[in-house]
Amino acid sequence: MKKRKNFFLFYLPFALLLVFIIFPYAWTFLTSLKNTSELYTKTVHYLPELPTLNNYRFLFTNTDFIPSMLRSTLVATVTSCIAIIVSSMAGYAFSRYRFPGRDIALSGILLLYMFPQVLFLTPLFITFRNLHLLGSWVSLVIAYCTFTIPFAIWLMTGFMDEIPQEIEEAAKIDGASMPQLFLRVIIPLLKPGMVATGSYIFINSWNEYLYAVMFTSSETRTLPVSLFSFIGEYDVRWDMISAGGITAVIPVVLLFMLVQKHLVTGMTAGSVKG
Repeated sequence: MKKRKNFFLFYLPFALLLVFIIFPYAWTFLTSLKNTSELYTKTVHYLPELPTLNNYRFLFTNTDFIPSMLRSTLVATVTSCIAIIVSSMAGYAFSRYRFPGRDIALSGILLLYMFPQVLFLTPLFITFRNLHLLGSWVSLVIAYCTFTIPFAIWLMTGFMDEIPQEIEEAAKIDGASMPQLFLRVIIPLLKPGMVATGSYIFINSWNEYLYAVMFTSSETRTLPVSLFSFIGEYDVRWDMISAGGITAVIPVVLLFMLVQKHLVTGMTAGSVKG
């Protein structure tokens, strides 16, 4: 009786949830292995009749998918690095110092993050046009920093609050200067938080479409814009979109595999009080 109860209360809901999560990825992968003739039929083919890698071959050799992925990697990496550097220094200042207007400044930073991204589109477009940055990946980095840094500052401030100040006081007694204190003491302890924040920024920059389609040209477009180009006026290349979607997931999965240890530590920081 107890086993049956556990089955209906735990195992069955968990299995259904797992199927619900995995099914879209499995369906996308199976679609990427199908011939074009199998996609436009009245009967639904769940499994490819003749699995083929022609979709991936065409994607890599006859489109600009690979250059677009490299540009997305560059933009997301540079944005993450800039945002982590700025937010870690700002987070240290907000965490360790009490100055007039501190709470107002923190609230204002969070308020910036709460505004829809589309509101920044016109002023950013005018600014980049005047600076002759339209069509450049630099404009994307600047644009992405506008909505990633505010939230990153809040995250890093919370992570910084978890670092005991006694450690800093001990380092100061040993004669450490402020740069030495920050680089040799704070940064190593802050690494899990930096990894969690950097992963969040990287994924947001990797998936962002609105700014990418507005601020880039055909020579500098990023991965989301490249995938959207397979949607035409009269047809949709589901085979190309599926192959591109599966390929686009791989770098993110590899990133999580590399930083998994620090990411879990950073996401659970502060959840247990000693």
